[in-house]
This record gives sequence, structure tokens and C-alpha cells, in this order.
Amino acid sequence: MGDISAQSPKRRRTGPAPARSAEMPGKRRPRPPEGRHFAALDLGTNNCRLLIARPQGAGFAVIDAFSRIVRLGEGLATSGELSDAAIDRTIAALRVCADKLRRRNVALARSVATEACRRASNGPEFIARVRAETGIMLDIISAEEEARLAVLGCHALIEPGDGPALVFDIGGGSTELVLVDNRDPVPRVLDWHSAPWGVVSLSETSAIGAAPDESLMAHYDRMRALVAESFAPFAARVGRPRGVPRLLGTSGTVTTLASVHLGLSAYDRSAIDGLIVPAHAMRSVSQRLAGLAVAERAKVPCIGPERADLVVAGCAILEAILDLWPAERLGIADRGIREGILRRLMAGVA
Repeated sequence: MGDISAQSPKRRRTGPAPARSAEMPGKRRPRPPEGRHFAALDLGTNNCRLLIARPQGAGFAVIDAFSRIVRLGEGLATSGELSDAAIDRTIAALRVCADKLRRRNVALARSVATEACRRASNGPEFIARVRAETGIMLDIISAEEEARLAVLGCHALIEPGDGPALVFDIGGGSTELVLVDNRDPVPRVLDWHSAPWGVVSLSETSAIGAAPDESLMAHYDRMRALVAESFAPFAARVGRPRGVPRLLGTSGTVTTLASVHLGLSAYDRSAIDGLIVPAHAMRSVSQRLAGLAVAERAKVPCIGPERADLVVAGCAILEAILDLWPAERLGIADRGIREGILRRLMAGVA
């Protein structure tokens, strides 16, 4: 994957984040006028997320955003196709995005789709229908580009230290692991790996093999084992971390678990983005949630009914990552692919 154009990562903070902004790559084309609006849309296996921003100083200011759980990949693990219901839910969300893009007079936008569309046999037909019904042109990106964009969007939150850092993105249909050397102002990707397990794909696949009398924790341990097996090639290549392991996660899983750790009554990005949490605390939250029934998890603030059936798969993936890269602290990023897209657009990179 090579170098990622970016400024030196900032020193991490342990308190709330400032108003949303992002650093911009250095030594690029002259910055566009600050009045221009840019947009990034990330359609994942579980979520549809849009960010509209304008250049501001050395970063950008968000002027509009949208996020909706659409579960585009629901049922994909068993059928191999995007279902009609999932497609209808997703197109309804994309119509909202299209309306925002028109009203905000966006000068330049990029819309990407990830694992669900990569894997589904009817992915191309879905992309064509989205364009016909909403005007949005989705680009199905590779797992490699997905990993690169996620790192570009969040690498500034990597803690200072020696040795490579591991950045991960737990999605709905896959999980990306990226080993980053950030000793230089321009961080370099040393290795990356995409595992076919996200919160949706792991939940659905593990349910297929569940015995009628399987306990919650036995099911959880089986999910962890599936993920660990998929990480094995990456683990063999990179070995154990050198120095003090550094770990940064970007996804709904880590932001949700961090919210539960803090005991928030409702999600608050300013309290989460840039937070550093002890790894043992995230393991504790994961184990506690894994031992709860779905109805009990639905009552936990910041999880609710929408995430209750998927969050345990995210916990299993997170614990497998902590086993692979045993950092004492976990950095939390509420930023990723969309911010990476915006940075490239505003830097004049296609």
C-alpha cells in the first residue's frame, strides 16, 4: 500500500475531542476555496454514512452529516445475494443522502461501497439501480483501498511511540487490520489484512452452526475462534509487536463499547473520538455483554435494539485483535473512511 500522505500524528489526548475537523495532507495542490463543499459517502454492510464538509484552515469543517443502520448485508452469508428488503432500506437511506448532496451544492463527492457489494452476486445490479433511482454513483472499492482510506482518516490519533502501530476497522462484513510505521511525517503502511468477519457476517455465520443448547459464552468463544483463525496469516507475517504495542480502532463497535465503558446515557462523539481506554476495560465490557441475552443488551444505553443482536460479534472480533496485538491501551476513533475520502478530495487526489 505504500506511504499515506499526511501530516505528523498529533499527540493523543485523553479528554473530549474538539469540534469535528481533520488535518489535511501537506505538500499537495493549493487548497480549494473554503466556500466549496465536498462530500464522502460510505455504504457498508451495516451502515450508510454521509459527511459533507468545506475546507477550513488546515482541516475541514463538517456542515452536514447522515448515518443510518441499513443492514445491506443482512442474509448475505446464507444467500450470497443482497435481499430485496435490504436493498429497499438502503435505497431509502441513499435518497436522503442524494437530497442532502443537492441542497448543499456539493462541488465534488465520492461514494464508495464495501464488503457487502464486493461479496454479493447481485452487487453490480444493485449499484446500477442506486444510480438510476438516486443519481448516486457508488464505487465498489477493494479491501485494500478500504483499509487505506480508514487509516488516512484516523491515523492522526495514533499514540506516539516506537515500533509499528496497528490500526483496525471492524465493519459489518469484514475487518481490516493495518500495520503502520508512523515515525516519519508521512506514515507508511507495512502490512494489511482483510478478514471476512464483520458484525453482520460473523453473527449470521456463527448462528448457523449453533447447537440448540449452546450457552451464550460458548457461542462467544466459538466466534472468537473463527476470527482468530482468519487472522492467523497476518499474525504469522507480522509476529509479536516490538516495543510498547500501540492500537487504534475505528468502527461502531469500538465507539459503542467505549460509550458503555464510560457509562454514557447517549452517544457523545466529543467524549469518544480520541479517547484512550485501558484494554482490560474493553475486554471486561465485551465479556459482560457477551453474557447477556439480546433483550438485556437492548436495554444497555448506547446499544439499544438496533445494535443488540450484532454487538457481541463486534466484541469477539475486538478480543481477537487484543489477543493478536496485546496493547495495554486502546485508542478510539470516531472517524475513518469518510474522513479519508474528504482529505483526498480536498488535496486534489482522485
